[in-house]
Amino acid sequence: MKHFGPQRGPQADLLSCPANEVMYGGARGGGKTHGVCLDWYAHQEKNGAHASGIIFRRTYPELENVIETSREIFAPLGANYVTNEWRFPNGSNLKLRHLDKDKDADKYQGHQYTFAGFDEAGNWPNPGPIDKLRACLRNTYGIKPRMVLTSNPGGPGHNWLKRRFVDPAAPLSIQYIEQLDADGEPIDPWTRVFIPSRVEDNKILTKSQPGYVAQIRDSGPKWLVDAWLKGNWNIVAGGAIDDLWEPDEDGTPKHVVRPFAIPAGWRIDRSYDWGSSSPFSVIWWAEADGETFTDGDGYEAWVPKGTVFAIAEWYGANDKAEGLLMTDAEVAKGILQRELLLGFKGRVKPGPADNQIFSVIGGYCIADEMSANGVHWEHSNKGSGSRINGLQILRDRLSASLSFPMEKPGLFIFDTCVSWISHVPMVQRDPMNIEDVDTKCEDHEYDASRYRLNRQKGEVTSNLIAGMH
Repeated sequence: MKHFGPQRGPQADLLSCPANEVMYGGARGGGKTHGVCLDWYAHQEKNGAHASGIIFRRTYPELENVIETSREIFAPLGANYVTNEWRFPNGSNLKLRHLDKDKDADKYQGHQYTFAGFDEAGNWPNPGPIDKLRACLRNTYGIKPRMVLTSNPGGPGHNWLKRRFVDPAAPLSIQYIEQLDADGEPIDPWTRVFIPSRVEDNKILTKSQPGYVAQIRDSGPKWLVDAWLKGNWNIVAGGAIDDLWEPDEDGTPKHVVRPFAIPAGWRIDRSYDWGSSSPFSVIWWAEADGETFTDGDGYEAWVPKGTVFAIAEWYGANDKAEGLLMTDAEVAKGILQRELLLGFKGRVKPGPADNQIFSVIGGYCIADEMSANGVHWEHSNKGSGSRINGLQILRDRLSASLSFPMEKPGLFIFDTCVSWISHVPMVQRDPMNIEDVDTKCEDHEYDASRYRLNRQKGEVTSNLIAGMH
């Protein structure tokens, strides 16, 4: 490329990477937007007039950054800009658009592109809109389709990006995803890779603005700075409880404990956030009775009466964060099977569930169907302000667990509850109401936890009122 080229390191790796789908970035200042623009330019140089591209940001105001960056790169190279579209001397073209929800992706049905970019993909809380656009990556010219996503850790989309790109393979290691043709015969696999980029890889930025790293270090708490500078996808950043989700010396969050045998005097119950096309969450809880017990390390331990432990979970979702479409009877039978395997048979009390399961629609009631199959539920406390109360109670419980010795009932999570640990600490605050969480995040385990903690608060309140009469 003349006049403008990739920096050595991750940007050069991006442009030379043969994979169909790339997530590029992982830290602030890593040159992500420049990277996706340069990758498009390399793509159109290779494929000529038949190359057709589109780059998205989630909202139109966010798109302005892409427009300005693209001007720096494409204008000196002879491309013409006309109303959010670049037209290149060889006949190729690149559209710049915003894409918020699934329904926004529907208007691109029938379009054909050879290249699609999604800048700051972590702003999309689920991959639905992005995956719909994948169907538009087709052409009759034999051009290999290309999709590039850029992102930092944190944000509403942290979990699905981590599951898709970071967890399955080491950085720069290509994943191979099987593909079948219309007749069910195998074809060339779809390939996917994660290329990390950190601020020190962006020599242009660090040279022109040597104080940039210091600016980041002064911009937030350590866990957030670590995410921005190191691109660490295993720490929490920007969540509604991240200031309380503290790691121990070995890096394990202080609220995560090894499983232990639940004492006979402790209450075991479960909570349920219903979902069909969207995920559901069942969480089993044990509530301490104030007596000493033997913890998962074999030591005698004590926590205040009313402290709760998340001891098991069932997260009903596939690898795309979609629901399993199970019938209510199937879910009930799955719950009982798990309780049998966990050794809880006969001990589990009905706990709170999403109140919509008690609605009767066309003569059908989800709660009645599950009850007929042996699983019973209580109404959740969804009174005025219960969502905000739920977040505050969760924060209070997590805060209490950090005190030693503990003075108030707290909250702990068995390390076997991997879905809870992956999702709940990452729930984001609602940008329109910072006292609540963003419901566009994967909040199903959060809601199931909120129902359980709100129930306990409701019981305490009821007891106090009863004692006043």
